[in-house]
Amino acid sequence: MIDAGELRKGTAIELDGEIYQILEYQHVKMQQRQPVVKLKLRDVRSGNVAERNFQSGDKVTPVFLEHRPVQYLYNDGDLYYFMDNESYEQIMLPSAQIGEDTDYLKEGLMLEILTCKGDTVNIEIPNSVELQVTETEPGFKGDRATAGTKAAKLETGATIQVPLFINTGDIIKVNTRTGEYQEKAG
Repeated sequence: MIDAGELRKGTAIELDGEIYQILEYQHVKMQQRQPVVKLKLRDVRSGNVAERNFQSGDKVTPVFLEHRPVQYLYNDGDLYYFMDNESYEQIMLPSAQIGEDTDYLKEGLMLEILTCKGDTVNIEIPNSVELQVTETEPGFKGDRATAGTKAAKLETGATIQVPLFINTGDIIKVNTRTGEYQEKAG
């Protein structure tokens, strides 16, 4: 058990039988009251985000999440298959457990899988991925990055807003945390 005041962003803890990763940490000192620790937590299994408050003297149970490198292989309906790069064993996860990150999974993508006590709990994708635009309106001469945006469908099936100069077939870098266009790749 550790004191709630010792928690930091990225730490994994166990609450009510579930494992959470700390997304945001804020230590609030109130006048003539005990300090409060405000946490924004993400359930590592379901991906749900919740906010919780603790007194600085409260105790919580830390959890060790093992990060192992894996490669995304393919999906079969709602099941996604990954290969452990060290043991070459295949790991299967349902789409409900992965959440919105399925929009950025491309065959061959290198990422990390999170395990706790031998159980696979979730995946951790890179901050950005390069994906091909499969469908968008054509760009015209004179279109600039700051002129506006248009919808573009990516090779994974996700649709995002891109600058007007992006065309079908272009490879773009997408921020996986925000789901926004970053830059034209290559």
